[in-house]
Amino acid sequence: MYSRTPLQKQCLLRDLTLFMVFGLVILNAKTAALELHQTEKNNSCKVLRSMARVYMAGGDYAKAQPLAENALTLARKNNTSDSELCLCLIDLAYLYKNQGRFDEAESMCQTALELQKKLYYENHPHVAGTLRILSSIYLGQARYDKAGLAMEQAIAIMQKSHLPDDPTLAPFQVDLARVMVEQGKYKEAESNYLQALELIRNSYGPDHLYTAGVLGSIAELYTLQKKYGQAEDLINQTLAIQQKVYGTQHHLMVPAWLTLTQIYQAKEDYVEAEKLLRNALAVVEKDCGAEHPLTGKIMSLLGQLYIEQKKYAQAQSICERAVNMLENSLGPENNYTAIAFNNLARVYISQEKYSQAQQLCDRALNTMENIFEDNHPNVTKVLETIAQLQRKTENTSEVAKIM
Repeated sequence: MYSRTPLQKQCLLRDLTLFMVFGLVILNAKTAALELHQTEKNNSCKVLRSMARVYMAGGDYAKAQPLAENALTLARKNNTSDSELCLCLIDLAYLYKNQGRFDEAESMCQTALELQKKLYYENHPHVAGTLRILSSIYLGQARYDKAGLAMEQAIAIMQKSHLPDDPTLAPFQVDLARVMVEQGKYKEAESNYLQALELIRNSYGPDHLYTAGVLGSIAELYTLQKKYGQAEDLINQTLAIQQKVYGTQHHLMVPAWLTLTQIYQAKEDYVEAEKLLRNALAVVEKDCGAEHPLTGKIMSLLGQLYIEQKKYAQAQSICERAVNMLENSLGPENNYTAIAFNNLARVYISQEKYSQAQQLCDRALNTMENIFEDNHPNVTKVLETIAQLQRKTENTSEVAKIM
């Protein structure tokens, strides 16, 4: 058997050590190169996402869209990190939601949510943030029960790591309140809004855009509760803050304008109400496009305004356009589409087109009853139209059942 001398053993040990050292150097170099390559891929997505976010912050979703979509395409193509892919999905879900593309937004958001749960854990605050976006998507789809459940889950997650008076919780309370408003739970919504508002003012300041947005949401609630004096005071504060940032003609101010329109109508100042609605319509068509759901909602409100003034010829044209736009953008089972059906039915009743009015009322009532409780204000509005129709056709026995 061959036996090495002590000197040979020493040389062999030295050679093995050098081999291992050089091997580790090469391995570390390869690892560093891979990490650098991964970082470069992530950064290229981040740059696109950052640019998209700048446009989204200003409400310029048309310019943000190709950047956000390219970021996601690049993330998938280059096999970037799951965390970066997740952010691309969430940003695009938020973008599509604001464009009224709710089904695409939901798909993106659900994919991101599942990925986040694998990346972090079920009750991570990031998951809560994504649930909040998902809730806003459900809100746009008129799936209010799902929207409420998503917000309750999000708040429960946040409460595990935040104290009740933590301002981080306030936006979650605001979003839950918005769901409650749509559900007709006005008292619960008001309580949530007012609790959140104090935290938001202290955290963001009284003149911040987010503070203004919450004031506007409370003003909208007060118009629904017919507290028009309080609503007007709040909406004027909202508009004063927003105009400093956006100027006088920006689509992100439209929700406040629509609330002010309701106040003008309550005062029977139809001239100012129409001016505001016409202006809102022009701004939304220019900034968001003629097919955006908000365009249809404004047309529906304009139709209501003409009906209230008994201007049925003008109302018919605008109501028919609203129905077509909302059916195409939100679908026939959305409550805003049902409101448009109900408006057009009222026009047809005035024109003695009773069979057409009946068909629209049936569709509106079916949608409303599938979405809301029996005592919801929107259900009541449709029942009032049906009662009006049946009085016109002298079907007194059916009127008695409804009333």
